[in-house]
Amino acid sequence: MIGPTGAVRVMVATKPVDFRKGAEGLATLVRETMTADPFSGTVYVFRAKRADRVKLIYWDGTGLCLFAKRLEDGIFRWPKIEDGVMRLSAAQLSALLEGLDWRRVHEARETVTPMQPG
Repeated sequence: MIGPTGAVRVMVATKPVDFRKGAEGLATLVRETMTADPFSGTVYVFRAKRADRVKLIYWDGTGLCLFAKRLEDGIFRWPKIEDGVMRLSAAQLSALLEGLDWRRVHEARETVTPMQPG
């Protein structure tokens, strides 16, 4: 897979951004609007006004990566448009990028088996 894998921190800008911006322009938004470090390894997710487009930036340890996707059919399921940032799990990000409803993805619950006397 191209892109971030494993346990990653994902932050979503809930307000649409100018999609003419490249990696440096989005990194500036991360610093100024989200008051965060674009080189921290966190995945930052941005949406366009049209709900069928998404851009991600993240630092992979050697450079700033830009990922862009436009759905051919349908739209991404976005949170309500408002100022702010929200956090997603890696599983929710994966669902979002597939065009699925990320709100239906929940963290796996850990089950504890009672110890048997022994």
